[in-house]
Amino acid sequence: MTYPLNGIAPLTHLGVIRVAGDDAAAFLHGQLTQDFALLGMQHARLSAYLSPKGRMQASFIGFKRGPAERGPAEVLLICARDLLAPTLKRLSMFVLRSKAKLTDATADFRLCGLAGDAARAVLPPGGEPWSRADVGDATVVQLYPADGQPRALWVAPAGSPAPQGAPLDEDLWLWSEVRSGVATLTAPVVEAFVPQMLNYESVGGVNFKKGCYPGQEVVARSQFRGTLKRRTYVAHLGGDVAAGAEVFAQGDAEQPVGTVVQAAGAPGGGTDALVSLQIAAAGGALQAGGHALALLPLPYALLEDI
Repeated sequence: MTYPLNGIAPLTHLGVIRVAGDDAAAFLHGQLTQDFALLGMQHARLSAYLSPKGRMQASFIGFKRGPAERGPAEVLLICARDLLAPTLKRLSMFVLRSKAKLTDATADFRLCGLAGDAARAVLPPGGEPWSRADVGDATVVQLYPADGQPRALWVAPAGSPAPQGAPLDEDLWLWSEVRSGVATLTAPVVEAFVPQMLNYESVGGVNFKKGCYPGQEVVARSQFRGTLKRRTYVAHLGGDVAAGAEVFAQGDAEQPVGTVVQAAGAPGGGTDALVSLQIAAAGGALQAGGHALALLPLPYALLEDI
């Protein structure tokens, strides 16, 4: 059964970090998993901020905003609101002499999720995920689709009118995030994963050709030495489960084989979730939170090599 994923949802669970100054892009280039030095006005970046051990502390959708004639464009980082304050504090510690200032700009912007016809109305035909465009004062970023429906992130100055379209319940948008297969890191799973455990190298979240950043050696070793043992899968459970819950092989409640990364109520009942699992356990019977867990097809192909 399919469900109507069509309309415009408020995104109250997300926040905005503004990075302003001549060195904004260069500073982020040295801190995050993606290339910000070459970031233009036509693309956004999915990226992660890692500990020195390569574990994800936050994830972002980042893009430039502001015309060049007014000076260097600022960079906005969209992240989970529950991680904004600690991430802002930690990133700011490393600015040092860089001409970059980081602030919480959540109150300055209105964020909406666009799905179905609402997304089609603003996205260019044939666009790819993480492409970026200006629509009036708003910035629109094309996201990965969910269940075949296009989706977009809409960011505009606070007080701007909402884009045209039918209202979409935010819970349904959160479900679409799970169904897209692209995880957003939240507080319950901070430092639980290297990026490839969330398939970030396959959805544009890691650049293996850029310069150094915290945790880079761990990420590279996982990719090129065959040490990666976990992947993220889409799953369905018959009952409630939350991010951070452990996944077990049925019949063995002692040793977890995975972790729930992100979860949302499914329109037809139960819960759909993104789960990071030991690859060797993915073919067996699984459970989380006392509920049987069934893996669903991943909506994109995993990269075999780089």
